[in-house]
Amino acid sequence: MKLSTRTRYGMRALLDLAINAGSQPIQLKDVAERQSISLSYLEHLIIPLIAAGFVQSTRGSHGGVRLAKPPEQIKLDSVMDTLEGPLFPVDCLKDGNCPRSGVCATQDVWDEMRLAMQNVLKSKSLQDLVESQKSKSSGTREMYYI
Repeated sequence: MKLSTRTRYGMRALLDLAINAGSQPIQLKDVAERQSISLSYLEHLIIPLIAAGFVQSTRGSHGGVRLAKPPEQIKLDSVMDTLEGPLFPVDCLKDGNCPRSGVCATQDVWDEMRLAMQNVLKSKSLQDLVESQKSKSSGTREMYYI
């Protein structure tokens, strides 16, 4: 299973907003630059995040975007549902109308996989990503000179 760039970039944008949160809204062009995401693509990604209540938008010369709630209240499963839709590794789990349902052993594996992914995402918040990113950023790298 492969996640779309929509989900990957959307999560990175939310993480950027959480890390760079301050008293002023953050301009999308700054997020786009820091995250190496096209501004026009980021503008499309931010719309469902605003509609879902994860992000607030402010218009005007000092406008921009900011998180609508604290990062610890933003669960990654909700973000994933907003950006990607429900996680179903195979279509037969999605609609429940599979004629092999109940007699197909592989379907059980796909459902276990779906539940495992859901549980990981439900157990993580945006704040968990912030803390992980800060620990990764604070690590020093050794420089080797030749």
